[in-house]
Amino acid sequence: MVEHDALSTTRRAYDAAALQYAQLFRDELRGAPLDRAMLGAFAEVVRASGDGRVADLGCGPGHITAHLDELGLAAFGVDASATMIELARQAYPALKFEVGSMAALNTADGALNGVLSRWSIIHTPPQDLPAILTEFHRVLAPGGHLLVGLWATDSPSHATQIFDHAVAPAYRWSPDHLAAMLRETGLAEVARMVREPEPTDRRQFQAIHLLARKASGQSGK
Repeated sequence: MVEHDALSTTRRAYDAAALQYAQLFRDELRGAPLDRAMLGAFAEVVRASGDGRVADLGCGPGHITAHLDELGLAAFGVDASATMIELARQAYPALKFEVGSMAALNTADGALNGVLSRWSIIHTPPQDLPAILTEFHRVLAPGGHLLVGLWATDSPSHATQIFDHAVAPAYRWSPDHLAAMLRETGLAEVARMVREPEPTDRRQFQAIHLLARKASGQSGK
């Protein structure tokens, strides 16, 4: 399969930065109580909707996948960077990690109770995002939940805003615009958390978590 240019660029960039990234973000949740709270809420609703099988998409070195496992979920990680996946396997040998693309997951229709996309869609060009959201919907079981983390645009009137990310070109999104895209895909917003940047944050942008649910009567496709 021929890789999309944006995916290929992102994969190569994260392969090169993988070790530094793993060291930098290994303990990121320690000083992030609001992020931990949102992940905890996600874990609770996922466990209530089924067997707790969750894909952490764009898992990087696996630290968030491991956190989901500690919260009682049957979590596995997927990342486009083979180097990231190798680091994740070394750090968490009891968990499953695989190289893959969010746009074409090696997962059956309706097989998951949860999908986590935490700062993993930021490198997706806006025109490619609808197909990825459709893939999230496909793999979720009826009643399953999606949690998306991302940086917000400066104004809700701006659907997207490109910025200079240290690793690869990246986009900020209007949470209202993204919520509308989720609705069009068949995923209804349940809750959102807006966190203002801390003085020590590397990025002085609002951090957004959107929690959405697939309707109980919908099939995998």
